Amino acid sequence: MHHFIFPTQDTWISSGSSTITGETFTDTNFGRDQILEVKKFFYNSSFHHQTRALINFDGTDFTNMSQSIDEGKITNPKFYLKLYEAEGNSELSEEYKLILHPISQSWVEGTGKFGDNPKNTNGCSWTNRSNPIGGTETTWSMETGDQNDGPMFISGSGNSISKSFSNQSPDIDIEVTDIVNNWLDDTNKNYGFLLKFSGSQETDSETFGHLKFFSRNTHTIYQPKLEVRWDDHAPCTGSNTGSVNELTMSGLSDNYLFMRGLQESYKENDRVKFRVGARKRYIQKSFSNSVQTVSSSFIPESSGSYAIKDVATDEYIIPFSGYTSMSCDSEGTYFNQWLDGFYPDRAYKIQLKLKHNDGQEQIFDDDFEFVVRRK
Repeated sequence: MHHFIFPTQDTWISSGSSTITGETFTDTNFGRDQILEVKKFFYNSSFHHQTRALINFDGTDFTNMSQSIDEGKITNPKFYLKLYEAEGNSELSEEYKLILHPISQSWVEGTGKFGDNPKNTNGCSWTNRSNPIGGTETTWSMETGDQNDGPMFISGSGNSISKSFSNQSPDIDIEVTDIVNNWLDDTNKNYGFLLKFSGSQETDSETFGHLKFFSRNTHTIYQPKLEVRWDDHAPCTGSNTGSVNELTMSGLSDNYLFMRGLQESYKENDRVKFRVGARKRYIQKSFSNSVQTVSSSFIPESSGSYAIKDVATDEYIIPFSGYTSMSCDSEGTYFNQWLDGFYPDRAYKIQLKLKHNDGQEQIFDDDFEFVVRRK
């Protein structure tokens, strides 16, 4: 299973000032921007200032996910942070490293945007973690374990997760299981992630970078995600298969997979058991006075998996992976998918994959489509 959680807050912050007017950015808020910037700014060929991104997933969806773990509905999960780059990376070094830390204090997203005139200071910034209109600003305060360079974050084992990039897409898909587990067991409070360039790369004059990721305020389908992955499949062995026959998986078999009872649409909070049919592609002819029927077989253990694509973009929402194995019960083959986390009013397409005994793989892509509707 792949399940998606979207952020409740995100913003970016700057340590610098305008090279034209001299106005400081350290108290400026960018909480309503559609972009999260992680960059290094140079002036007269020298490093001038840096920016960082803050992202928090502390809402109801995170709480529900935590409860599902406690109830045993989610077992041994892995967590991944996914960010999507919004613009070209022509200003980016071929090799660089990003690092994630858990933030150690609460903060307020704010209402500012880049280019506001006058600038907006309502919300968190490099200097402040909150600054309400007409109220008193609250600065980032030093606590045990904090790093006192801008917003306070926790470092050390289980609290520092880095990823190196070398001539590759700047999109981020990084495992953050250690950090999230520390939130789930209350080792740390969940105040979200801080994303920045790693170590000396943040301030040196050798590594260049201007990364722009879509924020939660984007009008696209590329919001940041916290993706939860776990193996939820029921083994296709023993009593799980009932009296259903097993699909022949020799390399000579011409098999066909299809969706059984696929609906045209589902609601965005539905948790669906998708049924998969499996049979020989062609019926062997025989002389009979009765009408022949085709019975569906179950797919043997580790031989079937699924993926889901967005129809409009043709991009994988859920790729084939070790977390998309098919399950079996007395009615045949199926897989479960939670649709909360899918964008509503969009069409999706299911692909099915069959792995034969000789290692050959078949993908069945026969327009098995459905729409997720708003609840």
